[in-house]
Amino acid sequence: MSKSAFVALVTCFNEDETINFEATRAQVRRQVAAGNNIMCAGTNGDFTALTYEEKIRLTEEVVDEVGGKAKVIVNAGMPATFETIKLAREFDRIGVDGIAVITPFFIACTQDGLVRHFSAVADAVKTPVYLYDIPARTQNHIEPETAARLASHGNIAGIKDSGGAQQTLEAYLQVSKENPGFEVYSGPDHLVLWALQNGAAGCISGLGNAMPDVLAGLIKAFNAGDIAEAERQQERFTAFRVDLYALGFAPAMVKRALYLQDPSVGASRQPALLPDADQDESIRVLLRKHQLA
Repeated sequence: MSKSAFVALVTCFNEDETINFEATRAQVRRQVAAGNNIMCAGTNGDFTALTYEEKIRLTEEVVDEVGGKAKVIVNAGMPATFETIKLAREFDRIGVDGIAVITPFFIACTQDGLVRHFSAVADAVKTPVYLYDIPARTQNHIEPETAARLASHGNIAGIKDSGGAQQTLEAYLQVSKENPGFEVYSGPDHLVLWALQNGAAGCISGLGNAMPDVLAGLIKAFNAGDIAEAERQQERFTAFRVDLYALGFAPAMVKRALYLQDPSVGASRQPALLPDADQDESIRVLLRKHQLA
């Protein structure tokens, strides 16, 4: 089975902080042309800054622009199960390929509570649901044993692991081996190749916004059995990640790096990190160093 890459697409904004849908469509075209699939309304897409109505229109625009040329996953996760289900049903209507559901944030959940939450969402839609674990941002972690319980649900198709720990990713991959049809997508950009080699279905990458061709090249080489080339592309990916993320909060750094490549993507809604002239210069240096400018 061939592996696939999804890019956690940025949401583009105008100067007045309204969504720039045309610029967002341009980013979709750029990723699809490179050979990547799309995840929208994720962490790198500023989903916490988007209104309910904006998420629906954003998804409609992305699906329309993709036009069946790639797959689209959209994040429906919100703190309350009630609103998550409302959003998921809208995405079901639009016709996406998968619905990611980030763990509830702000509300502390038990593992039993997470099982009820994800099961209720998966029961409410026909589109396959993907668990989305990013405990550093939500403070709620999907334990591997919980993932195993949810893997038996007929409409839960897999998990996106953005925890950053190889140990947790290994545990999720073991769940996948024991539950055929339950896919694992790696979130940490430095573990893409390792994850593929150990049974992951693919990756969902934030850094791919700035390096779409490198990400696509890694996946293509792996699928072709050219591990030496896949390793070379992973080394490029990891080297840029290490340099860029040393400057600050990862999604903000990715968005700024992309902005310096293409100003049409705009800044993010406040209170996101404001542009800084010294930091911008540091990012420009990195873009030149890594042959991205």
